[in-house]
Parts: sequence; structure tokens; C-alpha cells
Amino acid sequence: MESIGVLLLRPISPYLQDQLNKRFTVHNYWIYQNQPELLSSISASIRAIVRNARNPVDADLIDSLPKLEIVSNHGVGFDRIDLEKCKQMGIRVTNTPHVLSDEVADTTIALILAALRRIVAANRFVRDGQWVKRDFPLTTKV
Repeated sequence: MESIGVLLLRPISPYLQDQLNKRFTVHNYWIYQNQPELLSSISASIRAIVRNARNPVDADLIDSLPKLEIVSNHGVGFDRIDLEKCKQMGIRVTNTPHVLSDEVADTTIALILAALRRIVAANRFVRDGQWVKRDFPLTTKV
């Protein structure tokens, strides 16, 4: 049986890389100097692309991989993926929605508190020794 080829456009976590390597023939695209030559030599085996937001998956790339079945975005959204071309070719496109929703919410609350309470300015006030010379101004109530 022919090995399923996966085109990995960018590095991912070692654990995920290891899991892909166990199951598929993974081609680490970013390490090749001559990427067009690589694509021409492996195009018939590639059935999946794993990428992140930095790497476009455009019509040219899709056309160069005749057996492509899925584009997996290792992140939220579908930016820089030619969704229309994928739809025309019957290629599935996935992502990881809501993977960072809790973290974004936590960071938003932290930034609101930091801005209202002037945490960065207060930190600099203490580190510069200003607290010995004067009081730090009161901040906004939350």
C-alpha cells in the first residue's frame, strides 16, 4: 500500500510532529532549499497539507498536488487558504476553532485591569525608586 504523504509547511509541536511521523510520510517543506523541485518529486503522494497562518495555500500549490484531499490549518480561521479552489476540487479544509478562546478572554481581562490600574506605570514607578520621593497617583476604580 502506498504511503500517505503529508506536506508540513511549518514546524509544529514535537508531539504532533511525532504523531504524524508515526502514521504518514511527512515532508518538512520549510527545510528544503529548492521547494519547487521537492513539490514536483513528491506531488503524487501528497494527500494532506498541515499549515499555519503564515503559509498560504493558493491555487498554484493546490494545482501542483493532484491527490490533495485535506488542508489542515494548525490555528484558528482560514486566512490565506484559497477556499474557493478547495471547494472546486473537493478538498476538505479544517482548523482549530476556539482553541485559544479562554486564553484570549483571560488576557483581555488582564489588560483591562492593567490599563485601569496602571500596572505597568506603577511597576516602573517602583523600579525607578520614585516611591521614595512621592506617592503614585490613584487609579481608576474597576
